[in-house]
Amino acid sequence: MKQIKASFILFLFLITSISAQDKSAYKLYSNKGKEVRYKKMIKDLQGRDMVFFGEYHTNPISHWLQLEVAQSLFELRGKDLFLGAEMFENGNQLVLNEYLQGFYGEEKMIPEVTQMWGNYKTDYKPLVNFAKDNGLRFIATNIPRRYASMINKKGIDVLRELSPEARKMIGPDLEKYFDPNVKAYAEMAEMMGSHVPPNMLNIQTAQASKDATMAHFSLKNYNSGNLLLHFQGSYHSNYDQGIIWWINKIQPGLNIASISTVTHAEWEKFSEEEKNTIADYIIVVADNMTQTSR
Repeated sequence: MKQIKASFILFLFLITSISAQDKSAYKLYSNKGKEVRYKKMIKDLQGRDMVFFGEYHTNPISHWLQLEVAQSLFELRGKDLFLGAEMFENGNQLVLNEYLQGFYGEEKMIPEVTQMWGNYKTDYKPLVNFAKDNGLRFIATNIPRRYASMINKKGIDVLRELSPEARKMIGPDLEKYFDPNVKAYAEMAEMMGSHVPPNMLNIQTAQASKDATMAHFSLKNYNSGNLLLHFQGSYHSNYDQGIIWWINKIQPGLNIASISTVTHAEWEKFSEEEKNTIADYIIVVADNMTQTSR
């Protein structure tokens, strides 16, 4: 009997010790602030029209889960699924399409893509090649950086100086719906405190030009029955702002879900309201996670 008790105590000690040593790279939460299983999230996402996956650009957990989610949704939706990303400017769509069709290899494609992100090979190449291997569309949704820069310097009126060809690369709803009082853009000024620069409105408009353009090309390439999985920095989709705000403004009624990435330290500081509204699903990553290089 004593031997059984001793064995049981040893068992409890080992379990406690293992639990104390367990370190999770991430935890997944729903917008109710509760931990949720990955499979349950996928079951929900596969029934949506669009899913916006907000990343931290150099966080490896974000990138690993993006590929996992893409694979899981493909298993359920097949070629109804298509991908899109902030990391590709829409002027690169032809080159991207030709690469996806196998016209030439990566060594030819990369030099042709303007403003290629430095962490493409580690973080976005797996997503592009997943689309390529499975015959899926991959949409370059972002505004060319040169036009966002022009708006930043000269304001929204600079659009009237651009050619019709250039205007096609910018969300056409920008002038119609832009409002600096919308939460995502108002907060940009609030964060400046008493140091708001004279060109703050231009800065806000340039940010909105990215969101409006990504929304435009997401909608332009969406057909009923599709499922778009779009990748962007979390700021572009948190709290149903940014791209999601523009989509709901341009074409309301779509069934949209969002995923956000936050650090554990950020999550601990969130109010209950923030936990409930930042996204439908939240990836909480370790604070000291090794970052990729951008």
